[in-house]
Amino acid sequence: MARVSERLPDNTDGEFYIDRSCIDCDTCTRIAPGLFAAASDHSFVARQPRDDGERLRALMAVVSCPTASIGTVPRLDAAPAVAAFPEPVAEEVSFLGFTSEDSFGAWSYLVRRPGGNVIVDSPRAAAPLMKRIEQMGGARLMFLTHRDDVADHAAFHRRFGCARVLHADDVTAATRDVERRLEGPDPVRLDDDLLAIPVPGHTRGHSVLLYRDRFLFTGDHLAWSEGRRRLVAFRDACWYSWTEQTRSMQRLLDYSFEWVLPGHGGRWHAPSAAAMRKELERCIAWMRG
Repeated sequence: MARVSERLPDNTDGEFYIDRSCIDCDTCTRIAPGLFAAASDHSFVARQPRDDGERLRALMAVVSCPTASIGTVPRLDAAPAVAAFPEPVAEEVSFLGFTSEDSFGAWSYLVRRPGGNVIVDSPRAAAPLMKRIEQMGGARLMFLTHRDDVADHAAFHRRFGCARVLHADDVTAATRDVERRLEGPDPVRLDDDLLAIPVPGHTRGHSVLLYRDRFLFTGDHLAWSEGRRRLVAFRDACWYSWTEQTRSMQRLLDYSFEWVLPGHGGRWHAPSAAAMRKELERCIAWMRG
């Protein structure tokens, strides 16, 4: 729980605050932009909620904060925020909230589909979230984009029996029991509407998941920067090879999609697949430069 005694001095006065345990994961600023903002190494409350809608968004940030660094005085009922997850993004895709400190607050997603639901990367195995996913049909697959964002994958496997998919080059001691290991550089068809695409760079075994040629779940490979107003990759968080990541980005031009749904960084819905391609080409040119 957040501690009032550790409240950061740059919080605006009012009921919501962030304390010194913040790890600057950007979850709160993405859920409730305007209410929360980022400083050099932490987030803070930039403005207090003005109405019930904004208060709900702020409470959703409380629920999703991986380090429980957001608090309220007096303590507010977070039940409506808990009930807001999974939060619909578009069509069958939802944001799961409940981010994990083990994944530095990476975002995870649920795809509801007739062939069996898919969880992309692992959130915290919070009891209310697990119950809600069960009510929505459980999960057949858990696609792990890379080694950093596996969090509570084992708990989800035990609860739902979902087969976990991870590239062999990113398997560690914590994931040695995954049911399906992707091998090599070639795309793998997981189902008629699901394509796993290896994109080494951020890590050696990073992969992305393409759903219905519309939604690309990108982990830490590709994201939208609201400040720069363009697609970006994270050069300062490239653990394997920037050269390989640039090549991997180039290979994504072979595919059609309209959505970028990352673990870190902003998501983006392009007006069309052609517009997405143009932005991807712009990103590649920047990476090469």
